[in-house]
Amino acid sequence: MRVAEIGDNCIDSYDRIGKKYPTGNVVDTGVNLKKLGVDVSIISTTGSDDNGKWMIESLKEEGLDISHLKVADGPTAVTHMDMNGNDRVHGEYVEGVLANMVFDDEDIKFASSHDLVHTALWGMAEKTLPKIAANKTPIAFDYADRLDHPLVEETLPYVTYGFYSYHNGHDEFIENFLKDKVNRGMKIAIATFGDQGSLAYDKDGFHKGNIVPAKEVVNTVGAGDSFIAGFLYGILNNYSVEDCLKKGAEVASKVVEVFEPWVK
Repeated sequence: MRVAEIGDNCIDSYDRIGKKYPTGNVVDTGVNLKKLGVDVSIISTTGSDDNGKWMIESLKEEGLDISHLKVADGPTAVTHMDMNGNDRVHGEYVEGVLANMVFDDEDIKFASSHDLVHTALWGMAEKTLPKIAANKTPIAFDYADRLDHPLVEETLPYVTYGFYSYHNGHDEFIENFLKDKVNRGMKIAIATFGDQGSLAYDKDGFHKGNIVPAKEVVNTVGAGDSFIAGFLYGILNNYSVEDCLKKGAEVASKVVEVFEPWVK
């Protein structure tokens, strides 16, 4: 099993409390998948500064394939963060070298050679999706909580597994939303509701997922990415949709017990 993670990477810096770690949607999902035993490649661009060197060493240490992680001259992207209780608060974002990140034909060819490609809303990889989909490689896309973002519609023809974060719980709106995506081509559409569980829809109908309680919630950062990692692990191992939702909840429950977005 091989998964290509194509998109952004950055450093989350909690300046007030003096903590930071390497992250990014595809980085977090990729590392969590690797910890589950899946071979993972990162396709992205990091900076030539100390943060970029830290990113490279961290991904090497976790055993990810970084053969397509480019280094550009300039600063690594940084998100300045804070905490509100045990929930993270996003502050200023410094884009750094990601402002000029480009995915070339070799990146697309490499991504397409994997069993699954995953990207996310801010991954800047949406233009690669038509070519990857044309190569018959399944694509997973994390839309976060931006259900009305233009990319929801623009990427729909190419996405196999769509993930959405929804803050109002299981209601009629989200049921219709997920059903619409599958009716128009997606294989499975999944919504997560935080501590209220999750819901998926496919050709067989709706599937409800419950949370797995954490022993202690330290930081909610990475909960969504780790859920996706668990769900995709289930997909790669031919789990039922219900068991994919369960695996996602299990991985997320472990991640929120630590400060970082993956368990060491």
